[in-house]
Amino acid sequence: MRQLERFDNLVQMFFTRAREKGDKPFLWHKAEGAWQPTSWAEAARQVASLATALQALGLKNGDRVMLVSENRPEFCITDLAIMAAGCVTVPTYTTNTERDHQHIIENSGACAIVVSNTKLAKTLLPAAIRSSSARMVIGIDEVRVGQSGTMDFHDWQDLIARHPADADAFAATVNFKREDLACLIYTSGTGGSPRGVMQHHGAILHNVDGCCTIISEDFGWEDEVFLSFLPLSHAYEHTGGQHFPIGLGAEIYYSEGLEKLASNIEEVRPTIMVVVPRLFEVLRTRISKAVEKQGRLSAYLLDRAVAIGGKRAAGGVPIQDQPMNLILKATLLPKISKRFGGRMKAMVSGGAPLNPEVGIFFQSLGLTFLQGYGQTEAAPVISCNRPSAGLKMDTVGPPLKGVEVKIAEDGEILVRGELVMHGYWRNEEESKRVLKDGWLHTGDIGLIDEKGRIQITDRKKDIIVNDKGDNVAPQKVEGMLTLQPEIVQAMIAGDKKPYMTAVIVPDPEWVQEWCARTATRCDFKNLAHDPDFKAALGHAVERVNKDLSVIERVRKFIVADEPFTIENEQLTPSLKIRRHVLRQVYGARLDALY
Repeated sequence: MRQLERFDNLVQMFFTRAREKGDKPFLWHKAEGAWQPTSWAEAARQVASLATALQALGLKNGDRVMLVSENRPEFCITDLAIMAAGCVTVPTYTTNTERDHQHIIENSGACAIVVSNTKLAKTLLPAAIRSSSARMVIGIDEVRVGQSGTMDFHDWQDLIARHPADADAFAATVNFKREDLACLIYTSGTGGSPRGVMQHHGAILHNVDGCCTIISEDFGWEDEVFLSFLPLSHAYEHTGGQHFPIGLGAEIYYSEGLEKLASNIEEVRPTIMVVVPRLFEVLRTRISKAVEKQGRLSAYLLDRAVAIGGKRAAGGVPIQDQPMNLILKATLLPKISKRFGGRMKAMVSGGAPLNPEVGIFFQSLGLTFLQGYGQTEAAPVISCNRPSAGLKMDTVGPPLKGVEVKIAEDGEILVRGELVMHGYWRNEEESKRVLKDGWLHTGDIGLIDEKGRIQITDRKKDIIVNDKGDNVAPQKVEGMLTLQPEIVQAMIAGDKKPYMTAVIVPDPEWVQEWCARTATRCDFKNLAHDPDFKAALGHAVERVNKDLSVIERVRKFIVADEPFTIENEQLTPSLKIRRHVLRQVYGARLDALY
């Protein structure tokens, strides 16, 4: 059984693995129809050279550098180089609006920005130019601009070429500690504006160590292969899809996107996949349809496999099902295994709650399916299912090695350990609210079962987590909706769903004006089904959507039966909406919008 060494920082871990692996492939990307590798040694050379260039440009220890890029080898190399230069990486979503970028640049005080291409720069540059801190932009690919103004522009490849560095010599100069800040990862808060979670080197290293222990003890640590699909700006992929593979000395392939994911899996043949529940739901649908097309026998075998899997999850396979189990192992299951590359050790679901039925489906097909639990504030993995603890799909497994978890009197899950963030950047008040006596107050309600596994039962905080694991602060979107003259009240929904929906209460005065203008009878309940009336409200929603990121936008909505009031218990005495009451009233209608 192999153990992860104790490293002082993430950069040291990378350079150590690069020395061990040398010219073996590390990062893979698709170019001109073929997978192209970057070796460990070449990646280390580029990291050392780019870090030297950043220092030559005047960046100092602790300076924040924003990174805006899709998943690609240059993301990993840039992230490591920023930290190697003693700076702090600020990875941000490629889907961010100009306003999102503006907030993050100003809040983080980023003095440099690395952006991958002209397309992403179009949204980013106006925010960067207006900011008080950013003074340089580095383009990974060519970034075309009309004029630079006061901003300095640099070419990523040119910086590396002009600052050649010896990887081993540079690695010897890296001397920062586990408690030093590694990155700021912005996540939505209840107030709306994203907060910068301060993840130190030790927090992510603690996560990597805990995950490596699971692989080593439960599966065997060998030559691992990862397929990176989720955005690397998300804490889950940043740790689980980048630093965890580095700790294992694994190869990382960068997926070509959702449409080509299935073919990428077959080509790459990953041993570990880190994915969100929504993707598993998509894969389950695709597998079911593909099997159905093969005829009645294949469909029957799939039904039997899932039925037997359900019994196994409930306690065991009855002896009368054993013959069918053998037939499935000889017929259906090898075909499914081949679709996933044939050497998948584990598929790990995290970032959002999982429907246990989805997990049972994949387990039934012979694929080891692990559900994890975490938060950006915990680097982000707190716990994960593992075979040695007994796989139970309505739990998120036992805590990682070195993680303390306890349940508060009100049922809230509290977490303590090196994985816990140092706080929110420049937000002492919010930091004190969630960090008390060394314990992270997660905002999730749960329990710990007799085998030490955590079970999440509810969410204490008002954060919507969509099916891809993205956080959406409902108050922010609701506040923007109610600023429109057509809308007086609103509640958005979208937990575990692919997009946001809303319940909208139209403004009474606007309704009267609209009815008079269109010669329509002002009957509230009839208006709710009037297509012209809904279209008019839709214009208000679209105005708001223009200022929201892709994940926050309201795609569909329903009109409320009546205003939210204290009398109908849909408002608190302090005029806050009662979400649980509104979900009871409108939940079925909102679900019907998907």
